[in-house]
Amino acid sequence: MNSPGFFMTVLAFVAVLGPLVFVHEMGHYLVGRWCGVKAETFSIGFGPELFAWVDRRGTRWRVAALPLGGYVRFKGDMNAASQTDPEWLKLSPAEREQSFPGKPLWQRAAIVAAGPFVNLAFAVLLLAGLAYVRGEAVTEPVIGHVAQGSAAEDAGLREGDRIVRIMGRDIEGFRDISTIVSLRPAEPLDYVIDRDGETIEAVIAAGTRIEEDRFGNIYRVGQLGVASGELTLRPVSLLQAPVVGFNQAVDITRTAIDGMGQIITGRRSVKELGGPLKIADISGQAASLGIASFIFFMALISINLGFINLLPIPMLDGGHLLFYALEAIQRRPVSPQVQEWAYRSGLALLLTLMVLVTFNDLGSFGLWRSLSGLIG
Repeated sequence: MNSPGFFMTVLAFVAVLGPLVFVHEMGHYLVGRWCGVKAETFSIGFGPELFAWVDRRGTRWRVAALPLGGYVRFKGDMNAASQTDPEWLKLSPAEREQSFPGKPLWQRAAIVAAGPFVNLAFAVLLLAGLAYVRGEAVTEPVIGHVAQGSAAEDAGLREGDRIVRIMGRDIEGFRDISTIVSLRPAEPLDYVIDRDGETIEAVIAAGTRIEEDRFGNIYRVGQLGVASGELTLRPVSLLQAPVVGFNQAVDITRTAIDGMGQIITGRRSVKELGGPLKIADISGQAASLGIASFIFFMALISINLGFINLLPIPMLDGGHLLFYALEAIQRRPVSPQVQEWAYRSGLALLLTLMVLVTFNDLGSFGLWRSLSGLIG
């Protein structure tokens, strides 16, 4: 397949990130309006302003040159990170009523949480639409290959066998097998198998794969030793589509959490972390594969955007929610000094992470190999 090209890559990247940033910030904006908070600025992107306009409510809508994020600055905010402006107390009572710091704790938390949760809801909508139009991709629980020396081979499983139930649980897709077996290494489980119309009952104990993280912790993972067969598309009704979209979003989120856990514990390399350059590259590839691939990739990024923003890191929405949780516990806001220290630490962490993922992105493009070849 030909490379999508620079122009297609840039266009696809903007087409993915722009709407997702807009949806995220619109979540903050709409809940803020519902709570009676005045939005002074709604920005897509950072840096130099490309164009802007002011609506009848006095909100400045702007599009900036760097489309790597966005923000809504509410009345009473000091900056784009939504730090409270100490001067807000000098506002008139009417203006304080419209300010973000003047709202009850639950309203401030709702406004902050709205952005990430709207991203997750938007991903469900995209996945539901894809499922309704194209059908749900399902890998039937039919064995396509049996590994030599595996627990499956020892149990006499064959290609073409359909696994109907495990531990009394109905198996609807091949992933259901892994979900059950991986958590039960070497544990005898009751299987019901359909072989050419004949029902076979068997007790099978999965094999054990040993994994070790960087801290020396040992993980035992169950492994049956079978591979799936063909992927099929199952029709989805309009009523079923939201459920399918939600389930797919949950699976993607679970995978993201698992992947992050594996990176933290060292079972995966930090080199697998990608940043804006990698997202742009894959955006172009997804666009070249067609609209369905592009929409699925957008849903994937929307989920990751929502998930990352919920992490309890100052500067991110999750960091604000952490401060509100502490405020609810101690019945008073976290001190400005602690918040300032936390925001500076959070900014340093995010900048360090940005440098790391950019380094990884450039490495994935072969830059470091090219430079080493020139130097050598």
